[in-house]
Amino acid sequence: MRTVSFLYFLSFIGQSHSSTQAKTTMWFDTILPILLVLLPSCVCLDSFTLNQAIKDGDVLVSGIFALGFFSPGNSSRNRYVGVWYNQISNQTVVWIANRDNPVPDTSGVLSINGDGGLVIYGNNRSFPLWSANVTLSSPNTSIAKLLDTGNLVLLENEDSQKVIWQGFDYPTDTMLPFMKLGLNRRSGLNRFITSWKSKDDPGTGSCSFRLVDPNEFPQMIIYKNGAPWWRAEVAPWADQTWGTTTILLNNEDEVSIMSSAKNRQSNLSRTVLDESGTLGRFTWNDRAHQWTEYWSAPVERCDFYAQCGPNGYCDPYAADTIDCGCLPGFEPKSPTDWYARDGTDGCVKKKGGVSTCRNGEKFVNLESMKIPDLSSALVNMNVSVKACKQICLTNCSCVAYSSSDKTGCVTWYGELMDTRMLPDAGQALYVRVDPIVFAQYAKKSNDSLSKKVKLAISLASVLALFLLVLLVCRLQRRKRKGKRSQNECSFTSFSESTRGMEPDESSISSDLPFFDLTTVAAATNSFSAANKLGTGGFGSVYKGVLSNGKEIAVKRLSKTSGQGIEEFKNEVVLIAKLQHRNLVRILGCCVQDEEKMLIYEYLPNKGLDYFIFNDTNRALLDWTRRFEIILGITRGILYLHQDSRLRIIHRDLKASNILLDASMNPKIADFGMARIFKGDQNEANTKRVVGTYGYMSPEYAMRGRFSVKSDVYSYGVLLIEIITGRKNNGFYHEEHPDSNLVGYVWKLWTEGNVLRIVDSFIGESYPINEVLKCIQIAFLCLQEYPADRPTMSEVLFMLGSDAALLSPRRPAFLLERSSSYIGGRDGSNSLNDFTCSIVEAR
Repeated sequence: MRTVSFLYFLSFIGQSHSSTQAKTTMWFDTILPILLVLLPSCVCLDSFTLNQAIKDGDVLVSGIFALGFFSPGNSSRNRYVGVWYNQISNQTVVWIANRDNPVPDTSGVLSINGDGGLVIYGNNRSFPLWSANVTLSSPNTSIAKLLDTGNLVLLENEDSQKVIWQGFDYPTDTMLPFMKLGLNRRSGLNRFITSWKSKDDPGTGSCSFRLVDPNEFPQMIIYKNGAPWWRAEVAPWADQTWGTTTILLNNEDEVSIMSSAKNRQSNLSRTVLDESGTLGRFTWNDRAHQWTEYWSAPVERCDFYAQCGPNGYCDPYAADTIDCGCLPGFEPKSPTDWYARDGTDGCVKKKGGVSTCRNGEKFVNLESMKIPDLSSALVNMNVSVKACKQICLTNCSCVAYSSSDKTGCVTWYGELMDTRMLPDAGQALYVRVDPIVFAQYAKKSNDSLSKKVKLAISLASVLALFLLVLLVCRLQRRKRKGKRSQNECSFTSFSESTRGMEPDESSISSDLPFFDLTTVAAATNSFSAANKLGTGGFGSVYKGVLSNGKEIAVKRLSKTSGQGIEEFKNEVVLIAKLQHRNLVRILGCCVQDEEKMLIYEYLPNKGLDYFIFNDTNRALLDWTRRFEIILGITRGILYLHQDSRLRIIHRDLKASNILLDASMNPKIADFGMARIFKGDQNEANTKRVVGTYGYMSPEYAMRGRFSVKSDVYSYGVLLIEIITGRKNNGFYHEEHPDSNLVGYVWKLWTEGNVLRIVDSFIGESYPINEVLKCIQIAFLCLQEYPADRPTMSEVLFMLGSDAALLSPRRPAFLLERSSSYIGGRDGSNSLNDFTCSIVEAR
């Protein structure tokens, strides 16, 4: 079965150069067999039958996809039969037949056996390494075919098109359009994707993504080592993002989900579960010739399953508490661990609470929640909200209920697991409490309402002030006869409204363009989804193009944002006065009706996290580029701490807040959480701890104390992430499951083996001493006590000097689940100070 068009061409030449039958016969009898041996084999068809086979080197091709033998990653010995994208140069495998039974050499053959089933043989043709386990009544007619969807199917015969077996029923780590995940109730077949063991080993890994609870209400859950790792919000099949529509099938035959592609480009999309347990959605970018990640999970701490244990909830937007909170009527089971940021024990009923069974109990309404795991719940799709409440109220075992169009009526009868705040996609959760607890929450609600009224009054005052300032500006512009542009507006009065946020504000003047809502809406195509660049704690960011062709980025405050007018004013006042090549430049703002927006310069290369945490993109960053980014970030922070007119503490330095321009120059962004120090001020306290878990210094996270050294700590974490290409949050290593990234790198450093963690995408020719120096500087920045950490001017000097460096002390926060010990120097955990003349791994 070697039907190569080139051979037909050769046979034509042979015939054209011979006028006799004898010469033609000699051509086919002698020359053609020799060419068949010498030329590499290639199968250009999309199917094969009983008398044909796919040998190692042959390729089946059907539209977008191809099938053949391959070796993954850096493995050169083991061979697997897989399906990959045919038209993409970067081989991307989406399905593997013999993932746990590789062929040890290139002797492999994929064929149809005497029973009509698919088999893979190695050297020993008597015993297959893999089999599809199919027996047909008429095996001689079966045919294997690769479809345009990437599905390898076995048909009873070519005419009937009856599918006897299909690869989509046995997925590996990738979900493609038209592939189903879920349970076939008739056959018992359960389809789910499972991660590879490693990048070089596609064997069945420890993570799986499954559709569960088929008899109640389907949920999508990632399992890691058999335990829940991440749970999707309820009813993810309502999503219609990236050109696909996800459909739920739930009938007597099956319960499953399937995404369907709307166009050809949608076929070049895939959902992948990697070996760390991260689920990502990728689409091929033809222009950039790379895979673009649009979405991934889990990302932040609250994404992980039951992060706050039974009856607890996770709130990443909490202003004055730790991430974990107890549901109404509950209290921490282990207060010591709870306030050490380990909430895995969860919450229990408050001691001394009264009965909630026919004792005047009521329900506390929690808005915008990811509702708890449905494994302890009952679901009724045809019940109203009022009836749902009554169902729960009449059953003393019912602890909570929720009702919506997506889920119907859900009532829980056990512990409430995996609950979190979810402002953009959550729904109301009603928790059963006794009258005393309800009264307490009612009072809090009234107090909160009073605060909202005050905030509304404050906001109205600010808006009125803006209108007044705008009117004054227009009058001034008329008098100045066009000396200033029509859209330019002085924010001196705005700054007066924020007096106390910074020193001597009246002495600083700042002119900032004021954009009207119509201009911004036109630039962003009415804030269309196609123009959306991303979402953060502030709200959404959109790309826009002004009428003059200038590209802008519009940061739009969400109505449900955890941030508000204070952060908005803070960012306007601060960043308008900061001018540095490594800080993002603000172009203006818009405050109109209920809208509050900041307009920035558009940076086409997105955030640093888009590169260093993406396997495809981080290959674009060699060590020279990464070191230039490190230097740029260092200069930007140094400017904030020392060289600007105001001493600024950023308080939220992380990879996603470092943006990259067209030349890959880093620019620090997002100053909503920043604070200003007076000239003689070194540190301050706050009751409102803000920032990102994994980047916050211990004195700030635990005691609310921040200074320039808090930013230095965050910079140290960022430095480790740039060098390793891995996130500190969510890092997992099988041999050290309790250690975060910083802890694991520190372990390798003390063992003298730290180069193991250097990002492999940097290559083999990087300057070892320079990399080791950067790691040592990172650990100097990560020391537990602020006084031990260097200033940014010292960091910049160390980066550009070959001088000997101090030996760092043991970093803080080595474990995700650390003990309650924070303060006090522990000699057993410290290293003696000494200098070294050569930078070396420790």
